[in-house]
Amino acid sequence: MSDEYVLLSTKDNPFNPHTQWAEWFAWDYPRYDTNGLLARVIITSDELPQNLRDEAYNDAVEEIVTENVSGMHIKVVRPTKVEGD
Repeated sequence: MSDEYVLLSTKDNPFNPHTQWAEWFAWDYPRYDTNGLLARVIITSDELPQNLRDEAYNDAVEEIVTENVSGMHIKVVRPTKVEGD
C-alpha cells in the first residue's frame, strides 16, 4: 500500500487541493478543468474493486503529468495519514 495520496493540479494554482479544495476547484475549473481532463484520461469502472480503481486513477495522473501537453500539470502529494486525520 502506498504511503502517499496524490491529487492532480497545475503549477500556477495558488491553492492546495488537499487542504483548500473549494478554493482550488473555483480557481482551476474556468482555467483548466483538471478534473474534466482526468475524467477523460482515466480508464476505470465502478464494477472494479477499489484497489484497481485507485491504480487506474494513479495511472491516469501519471500519464497526464508525464505527457503534460499544457506544460502546467503537476502531482500534489501528501501522506495518506496526516496528523489530526
